[in-house]
Amino acid sequence: MNITASDSLTAQSFLKDSQVLAARQAVLDALQKHQEQITGVRAADPAREQGYAETIAAFSNVRGGKLVFPYLAAGIGRGALVELADGSVKYDFINGIGVHHLGHSHPKLVAAAFDAALTDTIMLGNLQQNEASFEFSKELLDAANANGAGFDHCFLSSTGVMAGENALKIAMQKKHPAGRVLAYEDCFAGRTMTFSQITDKPGFRAGLPSTLSVDYVPFCDAANPQESTKQAVTVLKRHLARYPGQYAAMVMELVQGEGGFNLATTDFHRAIMQVLREHGVAVLVDEVQTFGRTPELFAFQHYGLDDLVDLVWVGKASQVCATLYKADYKPKPGLLSQTFTASASAVAAGRVILDELISGDYFGAQGKIAGLSTHFESRLEAIAERHPDRLTGPYGIGAMVACTPLGGDAKQVGAFVQRLFENGVIGFIAGANPTRARFLVPVGAVEAEDIDNVCAIIESTLVSM
Repeated sequence: MNITASDSLTAQSFLKDSQVLAARQAVLDALQKHQEQITGVRAADPAREQGYAETIAAFSNVRGGKLVFPYLAAGIGRGALVELADGSVKYDFINGIGVHHLGHSHPKLVAAAFDAALTDTIMLGNLQQNEASFEFSKELLDAANANGAGFDHCFLSSTGVMAGENALKIAMQKKHPAGRVLAYEDCFAGRTMTFSQITDKPGFRAGLPSTLSVDYVPFCDAANPQESTKQAVTVLKRHLARYPGQYAAMVMELVQGEGGFNLATTDFHRAIMQVLREHGVAVLVDEVQTFGRTPELFAFQHYGLDDLVDLVWVGKASQVCATLYKADYKPKPGLLSQTFTASASAVAAGRVILDELISGDYFGAQGKIAGLSTHFESRLEAIAERHPDRLTGPYGIGAMVACTPLGGDAKQVGAFVQRLFENGVIGFIAGANPTRARFLVPVGAVEAEDIDNVCAIIESTLVSM
């Protein structure tokens, strides 16, 4: 939807200027040429190692804490491969915990960022938006409503946790004076003052004042879904009876990401949501990590929950984060505002990613996500069969794949992930008791051969420990 088909605007005529078009194509041609040098995992350049280590140490000191990995990007990659400033090349199978869904230096993203940076370099925000912000919001709503979910509004924001905070504020204003919140055990919501109260990791809020009353419901046990559904419903009803009319919302991940890529059944989700509906509690779904990674674009669509979700928020793969909500939750003026939404290039990149996911063959039982997931899982299963004392799993869904190395001991799994990084594959940890190694597959940049290469490194790393 364009405001006008005319090319009379200065920005439009500028982007169609022959010199600009030639420069744009020259950048893309040069990118492709230099990407050809990135062909696989590569060790660090010995001449750069000392300076790199010194920079990592200095950066850790400046930021007041050690970096999880000694990772400083050089500024270019090729799909799932990324070059670091020490000259090494690694398979990036965590992508900043999920923000590089199409891989590194994707030509379509570079082109979009090029155009946006040329015409609008400001940070978009409450007072200054552009046409692409509207287009992205409308496209996101259309995608979310593909099966009749009925979302009416989309509010953009810079971070996933801020999008979640906005959803919670909307729900609490709607349900005032109710002020309590429900969440699942082992959930991760975020690290702001409010969402640290919801995240079920007390260590993440050590020393912080209590700002929110939160009660927890057990998540689905994949090994015993029917019984765990009954147990969860019983606990939920007990909370609701103890504090009648006091719950504004339940914040839920349909797939627990930080918790270990834990899955639930559709019956489990529907049973919980229906009880919430009966008691007038808003259903809030956190899709920051699941967006674009399940066999459907949204996890709530994969589980067929379109009729039960009141508010949902997305982030990571979308580049720009967003809160989607229905007309009857529309907040009063002043509740939502944000100085910075995102950069113009981030909005442009978000549109490219959304279009790629929707128009590409990614979703459904025969889609690319399901195919890559099956391939990855089969390779991990084969490793587990060869080394049953060292690996169990896999776990997860779609582009969210995890396994449990070395018995799930937190210290050993942490060491395994660090060794894996040294050997050329970037993953991360998730969950506790057991702790798992997790991977977020950049589905727009990965083929079966890449997964085979990654699994070979996983296995060799595993047997070396």
